[in-house]
Amino acid sequence: MTDKEPEAVLSDEQLKQLVAEADTGGRKPTGAVAKLVMLTALAWSLFQLWIASPLPYSLGIFVLNDTESRSVHLAFAIFLAFLAYPAFKRSPRDYVPALDWILALAGVFCASYLFVFYAQLSTRPGQPTTLDLATSVCGIVLLLEAARRSLGLPMVILAAIFIGYIFLGPYMPDMIAHKGASLGKGMSHLWLSTEGVFGVALGVSSGFIFLFVLFGALLETAGAGNYFIKSAISLLGHLRGGPAKAAVVASACTGVISGSSIANVVTTGTFTIPLMKRVGYRPDKAAAVEVAASVDGQIMPPVMGAAAFLMVEYVGIPYTQVLKHAILPALISYIALFYIVHLEAMKADIRGIPHKHENSFSSRMISFLMTVSGMVILAGVVYYGLGWIKDFTGDASLYIVGVLMLATYVGLLKFGTGYPELHMDDPNVPIETLPDAGPTLKSGLHFLLPVVVLIWNLMVEELSPALSAFWATVFLMFILVTQRPIIAHFRSRGDLGGAFRQGAQDLLDGLVTGARNMIGIGIATAAAGIIVGTVTLTGIGLVMTELVELISGGNLMVMLGLVAVICLILGMGLPTTANYIVVSTLMAPVVVELGAQSGLLVPLIAVHLFVFYFGLMADVTPPVGLASYAAAGIARCDPIRVGVTAFGYSIRTAILPFMFIFNTQLLLIGIDSAWHLFLTVFTAIVANLVFAAATQGWFMARNRAWEAVVLLLVTFTLFRPGFWMDMIHPPYDKVAPTRIMEVIEKAPTDDRLRVWVEGEDINAKKIYKGVLLPLGQQAPALQRLNAAGLSLMEVDGNLDIMAVKFGSRAAKLGLEQGFKITSIEVLAERPAKEWFFIPALVLLGLIVVIQRRRAGVPAT
Repeated sequence: MTDKEPEAVLSDEQLKQLVAEADTGGRKPTGAVAKLVMLTALAWSLFQLWIASPLPYSLGIFVLNDTESRSVHLAFAIFLAFLAYPAFKRSPRDYVPALDWILALAGVFCASYLFVFYAQLSTRPGQPTTLDLATSVCGIVLLLEAARRSLGLPMVILAAIFIGYIFLGPYMPDMIAHKGASLGKGMSHLWLSTEGVFGVALGVSSGFIFLFVLFGALLETAGAGNYFIKSAISLLGHLRGGPAKAAVVASACTGVISGSSIANVVTTGTFTIPLMKRVGYRPDKAAAVEVAASVDGQIMPPVMGAAAFLMVEYVGIPYTQVLKHAILPALISYIALFYIVHLEAMKADIRGIPHKHENSFSSRMISFLMTVSGMVILAGVVYYGLGWIKDFTGDASLYIVGVLMLATYVGLLKFGTGYPELHMDDPNVPIETLPDAGPTLKSGLHFLLPVVVLIWNLMVEELSPALSAFWATVFLMFILVTQRPIIAHFRSRGDLGGAFRQGAQDLLDGLVTGARNMIGIGIATAAAGIIVGTVTLTGIGLVMTELVELISGGNLMVMLGLVAVICLILGMGLPTTANYIVVSTLMAPVVVELGAQSGLLVPLIAVHLFVFYFGLMADVTPPVGLASYAAAGIARCDPIRVGVTAFGYSIRTAILPFMFIFNTQLLLIGIDSAWHLFLTVFTAIVANLVFAAATQGWFMARNRAWEAVVLLLVTFTLFRPGFWMDMIHPPYDKVAPTRIMEVIEKAPTDDRLRVWVEGEDINAKKIYKGVLLPLGQQAPALQRLNAAGLSLMEVDGNLDIMAVKFGSRAAKLGLEQGFKITSIEVLAERPAKEWFFIPALVLLGLIVVIQRRRAGVPAT
């Protein structure tokens, strides 16, 4: 096998080209054209910063509404897509052909049509002129061509199928047939309204995603990516399988700021994959670890591959709530992958790389604890100190905090110059010893300040995600310009002017790179809008529900498995943003509707995370996953084998949705005390580690078949203890619907009422389902019902829904006027389901004792 490995090797230049082809565009023109592309990308970044800032409203200059900003956003994306992405593999890379110039300019006209003719279009809704229709048709075609170049064929094929469905509805099989639409109606819906291309998805791309992608690009340009990698390797490289563990942590840190799994693979994998191979990992396993870690970066808050911002709009909850619900599954998935690479190291007896200066264990622990405690103290000072300042100084706190942040920044730079500078290493040069962890960590602490600003604005100031990202990005731009001259001053190098010019160049490069990274995302969200528009125009979402219900036969587990497989197929070849838009539009309503009919009543965020996770699994599923090809190129092995191995490692992520859809405490929903939080986090981590041990065939020693079964049983019990308790006593007691006011009056803040309703929909179809009605803040029962959008009346002992407020939470749950509330459910008084953790942990302890005896030595 090793004789064939070199055939798959990719040079550094080829790897950079692979990232460019996927993320920023593979064409590299020269001369005036290169400057035009650079200036256009720069203008796009500055435009997005302008509309996100308070300045347009303060100055009253260039104030755009949502539709106008989406139109300009897409115009930039399409123009750059045709200039940066060649049409075919054989197309020229060093100049832009005349045809691409024509397509780019035509694309700009079509995309900016809503901006230029906004006033005229608003006077004739639903009555398109010939020019409107011609522009719409050309715009769709050009958008699909831009998508083909920047995203590949899967997105184009999917969009084309849905466009065909709009116009060919009457000729479809009876089950999915609809009356169809005229060209005018279809194109108006997709291009001239905010229901299709210029809908919510493109609005999120323009309003939120761009700023966070730009923030990540600037942070990477500043040197934070290299700092994360070096810190992870210096901290973990000496452990068993240390380079693989460093790859997991570095990819998690990079995933926090990155929206691209392939960029994550190349950024961290270029250094970690050769190290993993050097200490004894098989090439395909080394590459698979990096792929699994990088793809999991897409589920890691705060960016989540840009899907977090889409969830805010689609689920209707604050951004901070999305982060809260997503953090625990992401963390336990990474911890389990960390454990998997440890098990691989145990099986193959793989050791780590020694430190340059070997210290005793006690001195290493003291240094580590001092560093961690220093960061904790810093975090405490930031949180409580700045909070105190805000309470006592009011509006002046902004200026005081700004001065303190500036002083902290300069202080950390001064502190960092007491240690050697971090430089990019040549990945082809063997690393015989590791750098010391302390100096490595301390040399770049200032990179954490923009993240502190971002989190402070989101969590404490409770600013919008866009405004939070804007202020964090402005601070990061200041760091980019000033860090080089300040460091040069503290290190007594001289030439402060040259250092300042280099800092300004870094800022320019970061702004351009951020915009180029957004080309694919902007095109993806616009193209996915075609699918969303088709669903709203034709009602195919209801058809999907009926189809899945028919195939699953009403069985809940079969339905969830079928949805997972469909999400996996739909997600193949799609970037994270388009992936989430597609699966959430088509499959999330299926889970909500059929789950409600089967008694599965869960918050909408759990459903959206369920379909999101399985859509993402397509990134590691052969033969499509591009991340596997990049990692295989670095590791010099077969990409299909890498994909298969990475899929095996990612099974730990695939079981999580099935667990949190039934046990929403894993999403930190329904946690009522600090002890409850600790127990939930602890058992979830243990469960995923045990699952990893069961599926990898090794725990303290090699597993026997019965031991693997017991480990899986322990995993299931720790993840879902309610399954066993429900067999003893139902979790809910039914209450007469006429007692609803009494129940609502006693319900705590933000509780959800389980309500069962029946009735007929607009098509005279019998409906019987359950819903979780959010009750909001504690208040009188009538006030809470009004806030939810419901008006009720008791008629002959029955409780009828008399009115449902348009756009209310009740309306979004599918409740309609004329439905009857047949029953409500309240939590039953029964022993806590967590008691089943005890027998599960006893079983786990038994396996530990048996395997340690068989291994003959304690596990290390």
